[in-house]
Amino acid sequence: MDSPDCHVLSIQSSVVCGYVGNKSATFPLQVLGFDVSTVNSVQFSNHTGYKEFKGQVLNAEDMTCLYDGLKVNNIHHFSHLLTGYIGSKSFLEKVGEIIKDLRQNNPSLTYVCDPVMGDNGKMVGLNDDLWYVPKELLEVYQKVIVPLADIVTPNQFEAELLTGVKIETEADAWKAMQILHDMGPKTVVISSSDLGSEGTIVGLASSIKNGCKEHYRINMPHIPQVFVGTGDLFAACLLAWIHKDKNLKVALEKTVSIVQAVIQRTVSHALRLAGKGNTPTPEQMELRLIQSKADIEQPEITFEAVAV
Repeated sequence: MDSPDCHVLSIQSSVVCGYVGNKSATFPLQVLGFDVSTVNSVQFSNHTGYKEFKGQVLNAEDMTCLYDGLKVNNIHHFSHLLTGYIGSKSFLEKVGEIIKDLRQNNPSLTYVCDPVMGDNGKMVGLNDDLWYVPKELLEVYQKVIVPLADIVTPNQFEAELLTGVKIETEADAWKAMQILHDMGPKTVVISSSDLGSEGTIVGLASSIKNGCKEHYRINMPHIPQVFVGTGDLFAACLLAWIHKDKNLKVALEKTVSIVQAVIQRTVSHALRLAGKGNTPTPEQMELRLIQSKADIEQPEITFEAVAV
C-alpha cells in the first residue's frame, strides 16, 4: 500500500557509516511508501560506540537556516513530523517553534516524538562515550515539546525523567503514561522496560481517543547484546503502521515484530563474523536494516499485544 501524499520531516542524528537516527528511520519509512525529508541534528562519521567518532553538531541557527530555505520555496508541507536525538537546548527550542509553524501550514500534522535522553538509568553523555544530552533539555521536553506531540515513544528511563515517576511496577508505568497523556499526547508507548520476568522486555502502549482508553502490553526477549538505532527504527515503524492501520494494537505488533526480526538477523550475522567465543565489534553489530526489507514491508506478526 503506497502513501503518496505522506511526507515525513525527520529531525534527528545521522551517521555517514552505519544505522542510527535518520539512517535508521529513513529506509523503513521509504520502503513503506513515505517521502522523507531529513534534518541531521548531528552528523558523525559513525555512532559513538566506536573507539572514535568525528563530525558536526548543528545549532539553532543551522536549523533556522534550513527551515527558512524550505519556507521561502514553499516546500515545507509535511503530513508527519518525527523527532529523535537532539543535543542542544536552543536547537530543541527551535524545533518547538517549527512544530507550531508546521501546524499553521497543516493543522492535521501528526507529530511523533521520540524523546531521546538516555537508558538504563542514566542520561547519556559524552563522558560515557555516548552522545551528550544536557539536563536542561528535560524542561524543554516537558513544557514545550511533549505537549505538542500526538505520539510519544520514551523508554522506561525517559518516561521516568519526563514524569518524575519511578517505574518499579506496571502500575507505576500506567501512572507515568497517564501523566504523559495529561501533557498532551493521545498515544503513549513505552518502547522498552525491565518490568518483565527474567529474559523478557516489556513494551506498553496507551491511547485515549474520544474519552475511550486502550492499554496494551507486549513481551519481547531480552538479547544480551548492545544495539544502536533500534529505538529510532521503532519510532519510524510505529509512525508508519499507525498511519496505515489506524489500529494501535496491530501497529504495535507489527513494529515490535519488525524490530525483533532486524535484531535477530543482526545478532546472527555479528556472531558469525566474530567467531565462536568472540564479542562482536560495533561494526559487526550495525543493524542489518537493508537485508530486512521484506520484514519491514510485509511484517509477520510474531509478537502479540495483549489488552490490559
